[in-house]
Amino acid sequence: MRVLVVVCHPNPESFTQHLAATSIAALGRAGHEVRVTDLYAEGFDPVMDRTERLGYHTPGDNEVPVAPHLANLRWCEAVVFHYPTWWFGLPAMLKGWLDRVLVPHATFALPTATEPMRGTLQHIRRLSVVTTAGAPFLYSKLVGEPGRRTLLRGMRALCHRRCRTDYVALHRIDSASDADRAALVRRVERLIAGF
Repeated sequence: MRVLVVVCHPNPESFTQHLAATSIAALGRAGHEVRVTDLYAEGFDPVMDRTERLGYHTPGDNEVPVAPHLANLRWCEAVVFHYPTWWFGLPAMLKGWLDRVLVPHATFALPTATEPMRGTLQHIRRLSVVTTAGAPFLYSKLVGEPGRRTLLRGMRALCHRRCRTDYVALHRIDSASDADRAALVRRVERLIAGF
């Protein structure tokens, strides 16, 4: 399987980065082809400027600013997201990646008066999220887990109709024990083994 791993954490020594490295190594051991997009390491600019927004609906032109990222999405059959949950949602860097990369015509067909929006990433058959959160599980549920919904409902709508989704999270990360962290690493390894 061709797997794109999208990593979003500013600290290369973070637990998020450790989990991403765990996924990448497990994917490699299992014989999958892997590409990695580390948004902070690459210096990705999450801000859509005025010129880019004005060209957002123009087929082809809207792809130019994010061409390498679109090439990775067109290549992969699965995407694994690694990020910390901040304020119950996606880090601004990752939200900016979605805003800039998931452009019309390249990743979805715009709705018309008679047709609904249609996703064009039909080759993507799996979306997985690995995250950590400071909030307790129940409080995250109460708030509605906007990051989880954005990726596993919103982005999933662009993918194959039978796209499988996975969500692996460690809540209360700030008080998590070494045993809690080790258990999450094992869960990530099991997740990847199921690919």
